Amino acid sequence: MTNLKTGDKGPEFTLPTNGDGVVSLAKLKGKNVVIYFYPKDDTPGCTIEAKDFRDLMGDFKKSNTEIIGISKDSVKSHDKFKEKFCLPFILASDEDTKVCQEYGVWVEKSMYGKKYMGISRETFLIDAKGKIAHIWDKVKVEGHAAEVLEAAKALKA
Repeated sequence: MTNLKTGDKGPEFTLPTNGDGVVSLAKLKGKNVVIYFYPKDDTPGCTIEAKDFRDLMGDFKKSNTEIIGISKDSVKSHDKFKEKFCLPFILASDEDTKVCQEYGVWVEKSMYGKKYMGISRETFLIDAKGKIAHIWDKVKVEGHAAEVLEAAKALKA
C-alpha cells in the first residue's frame, strides 16, 4: 500500500525499457502519464491488463496520455512480452525494485501460507504537471484500463 496520495508529486525515475530504451518521468512533463505496476510478464492477469491498455491506446493518445507498464522483469522479458501481444506502449524494467519501493508497491504478499516480497498491482495517473491525479490500489484487472482512460480524459492537459 502506497504512502503517496493524490496531489503529491510523482516520484521521479529513470528506467531501462524494452528495445534498449530509457524512460524518465521528467521527460514526459506536459503529458499525462499512466504508470501501472504489475507482477510479471506473460502471466494471465498481467496479460489481460496489458492487452486492455493496448486496445485503448488510441483513446489514451487522444487524451495526451502516455502509458508505462513497470515490473521487475528484465528488458529481454519485456521485449518478448511486448512482441507477443503487440503492446504499443513502454514497458520499463525495475529489477532492483527501487521505483516500486518509492511508489509503495513492493510489498509482502502471501500465497498458500508462504510469505514473499512482490509487486502489488497498482496504477498511478500523473498529470501534465507531474502531480498524482489518481491512484488505484488493489487493482481488479477487468474494466481497469477503461476506468483509467475515463480519469485521463477528465484531466485538462
